[in-house]
Amino acid sequence: MRETTEPSAPLLHFQLLGPVRALAGDHHVDLGARQQRAMLAVLLLRGGATVSSDELIDALWGENAPPQALGTIRTYASRLRTLLEPGRAARTPATVLVSVAGGYALRVGPERVDAHVFERLLAEAAAARTAGDTGTAHATYAAALELWHGTALAGLPGPYCERQQDRLTEARLAAQEGLFDCALALGRHAEAVPELTSLAAEHPLRERLRAQLILALYRCGRQVDALAAYADARRLLVGELGVEPGPELTRLHARVLAGDPGLALPAAEATAAGPAEDRRPAGAPFQLPAGIPDFTGREELLREVRGALTGAAGPAVPIAVLTGIGGVGKTTLAVHAAHLARPDFPDGQLYVDLRGTGADPAGSGSVLAHFLQALDVPEADIPDDLEQRAALYRSVLADRRVLLLLDNARDAAQLRPLLPGTAGCAVLVTTRSRAVTLGGARQFHVGVASEAEALLLLAAIAGEERVSAEPRAAKALAAACGHLPLAVRIVASRLASRPGWTVASLVARLDDERRRLDELQAGDLTVEATFRLGYTHLPDDQARAFRLLALADAPDLPLATAAVLLDRDEFTAEDLAEGLADAGLLESYAPGRYRFHDLLRLYARRRAERTETPEDRAAAVARLLDHLLATVGNASRILEPDHALHRHLHPVTTPGTGFADADEARQWLRREHITLAAGLAQAVRELPGALRPAGDLLLTWPGLIEGPAHRDELRRLSELTAVAAHGAGDQRVEARARYTLGNLHYLTDVYEAAERELSEALRLADGAGDPLCRHLAANALGILCFATDRPARALPLLEQARDLCDALGDKGSEARVLANTARVRLALDRPREAERDAAEAVRIARATGNGPTIALTLYQHGCVLHKTGRPDLAARQLRDALGSFIEQQQRGWEGLAWARLAECRLAEWRDEDAVSCAEQSLSIARDLGKTYCQGLALAVLGRARARLGDPSRGQDHLREALTLFERLGVPEAASVREFLAGAPARVR
Repeated sequence: MRETTEPSAPLLHFQLLGPVRALAGDHHVDLGARQQRAMLAVLLLRGGATVSSDELIDALWGENAPPQALGTIRTYASRLRTLLEPGRAARTPATVLVSVAGGYALRVGPERVDAHVFERLLAEAAAARTAGDTGTAHATYAAALELWHGTALAGLPGPYCERQQDRLTEARLAAQEGLFDCALALGRHAEAVPELTSLAAEHPLRERLRAQLILALYRCGRQVDALAAYADARRLLVGELGVEPGPELTRLHARVLAGDPGLALPAAEATAAGPAEDRRPAGAPFQLPAGIPDFTGREELLREVRGALTGAAGPAVPIAVLTGIGGVGKTTLAVHAAHLARPDFPDGQLYVDLRGTGADPAGSGSVLAHFLQALDVPEADIPDDLEQRAALYRSVLADRRVLLLLDNARDAAQLRPLLPGTAGCAVLVTTRSRAVTLGGARQFHVGVASEAEALLLLAAIAGEERVSAEPRAAKALAAACGHLPLAVRIVASRLASRPGWTVASLVARLDDERRRLDELQAGDLTVEATFRLGYTHLPDDQARAFRLLALADAPDLPLATAAVLLDRDEFTAEDLAEGLADAGLLESYAPGRYRFHDLLRLYARRRAERTETPEDRAAAVARLLDHLLATVGNASRILEPDHALHRHLHPVTTPGTGFADADEARQWLRREHITLAAGLAQAVRELPGALRPAGDLLLTWPGLIEGPAHRDELRRLSELTAVAAHGAGDQRVEARARYTLGNLHYLTDVYEAAERELSEALRLADGAGDPLCRHLAANALGILCFATDRPARALPLLEQARDLCDALGDKGSEARVLANTARVRLALDRPREAERDAAEAVRIARATGNGPTIALTLYQHGCVLHKTGRPDLAARQLRDALGSFIEQQQRGWEGLAWARLAECRLAEWRDEDAVSCAEQSLSIARDLGKTYCQGLALAVLGRARARLGDPSRGQDHLREALTLFERLGVPEAASVREFLAGAPARVR
């Protein structure tokens, strides 16, 4: 029988399903270096069994063990014993990590190791499924998966950890598949679709996940999407492995294609699933930052805030606003209150730092875009217009119970678009301004902590024994910090890291610093002395990291960004950042992401200005820009593989972040959007010598963003860059910025502004001798002239763009330009030349093998064939293009393809099919705010409904289409006007 009488042993809990951590109660235990943590992981995974020294050496180093490996193992064992049993007296035998027969064993029960708990829950879930208890199995799988908080054994070296990481990752995937099996059996297919979509994209060759996704889509009534999912799976399997899909996937595809009623959920199972309101959505967002384990005090205020969020009755949305000076603990209090309220908001919690105290506060439109994506709205479906975006947001939140934490707000105008429209949701706001007033909101002033609360916080971090031993000095220390929680936390962290210091000695040091320093104030409290005390005792490398990390304007720092700013590898950067977090000078609020309190950022920048040379500060920001341009270039090479752009960008000196596939690249672009925007703007404002890479980042990045979600922000960045380049006399950068700006105007149907900017871009590109921008601007201007019924003006522009393709060596662009030219020749009544160019464009595109280019040329070929009187052949090309657009998630082009296919069906007198296609197009166009596409769909609907015996409704559609076309100034208005007037419509 094993003895576990050592007092700290019952408090130890270990996390292996993510970064390896040990917790003693609510406190994290610092486990030391990576290899030391790897040794601990080996012992934990062996479940208390003895592991010999030779086995440990092999586990940590494999065949590359150093000569001193045995001594290193003994050193790690000694350090781990100290960490795991801090209260063990000298010469007392260890009871947790024990030496046994030439090896070591870790005496920790399996219930305290998350990996062992995970495996036990998997066994219980499997038993429940075998017994037919699907509901219990589903809940047990979910409980098992909630134990994960990242990649198992993340960052640990050694062959053993690599093998175990693979094993645990496979077990996690099997658990996820089991969870989805249960969800499908319980009728929860709609809930499963978002997570299945994401997981199938992450593991594209895993056929079981693909089959589950196809079945879930089919049961949601999305047969076309289900078939597209199969086509995507087959393309990947054949392309990557050279094999056809397996029997399960093949049979399922045949059944979906045939509309097999046997795929529907059996009635008994659907009933067993229970009502939708009793289930938490699988895709619910949970964005709250992690709470701090040493939160103390504020009990009465917490109760009042939680009551304001959860106790309101009636139709109004409950809103609680926390006000107070910087550093007083508003965010910490709000996060703690939000975690306490989580059970009352089962549909999720949304969080954003609104950056209200900075020079660049978050735009409401950008925040709405991020929230809508978190609520499973596809990026391409998010409207460009702020009011439409806010309306969609309110619609998505209707009938859901979601808590919003809007941190660090600037003013009420920033907040109003972010408020839900119906009761059920609640809003928690933090702000320094008492002038932030919202109708029906309850305001709570967060003052400095009381003396008792400040002492509790000091004791929670520095240790109760030390505070109790020097009560008068502790009170003096809290008073010296002005009872400001941020300041108390910093001095307490310093005290905790210096066991030999007394509280009184720290008071003396702080008093001495206060006499020598400038004032940095929070309200009327001076806090710079506190910050200086935390800073001056940092090791040199951490002090440098503190200064350099604060130079980035982005509100938070991904680990890769931190590494670039510090000019260090990611492992070193992580150690430095975590050291700053331990000192209370940086917040590690999510795995691999860090942020400063704004007062600390200001102090760190002051230190950088005094310590780092202007050249070194500029070099750090330039490294960040270089990294962002390199990474966006990597994404572009995956998403736009044949684009000449890649050969005409500013050279980079870093490899950037790499991506395995298109989905991974898109995820990075969505996740790091704020980092990109802040980095680009900062480089333009602060680094005159970096205009070239900043301009090229602006040129490359917008084309990789699907949908209108961020166009306002991109327009502002384009204008900023164009003005800076004009001031610097750099025609090349100004041309590229104005091309980007013109293209953004065109995409939002602001044609006059688009033409002005594109014409100026072409002029500047000619002057700068920039063939890439000349090509891009000429092509875009040619498309615009065609769209506004000026084909004679469009043709020479497109011919110029095509001539430049040879100089650029870009066959994909040549195919796209030639397809556009075919449409123009048709408008000039040159149908044979149009058909020739369209067919040649498809041939060139197929030779490139680039899917998006092939789809675009097929679409244009279909348009030409339809207008030349061959709707049957046109429909064939358009169907192929449509399938590709769906597969590529290009919603804008999908809407246009449905509209053109509707025109073909109308020409074939298949009026009901025309209506069906046009309704698909109209739904997409309205979701995206695409005016031209809406007009095309309405025009077909009007004609088709008139033929089908509903002329009144048909005329309504046609009048709406005419209004839209006239607003845009496009030639389609004439044929609709003629049809309404009863005159024969000419074919263009």
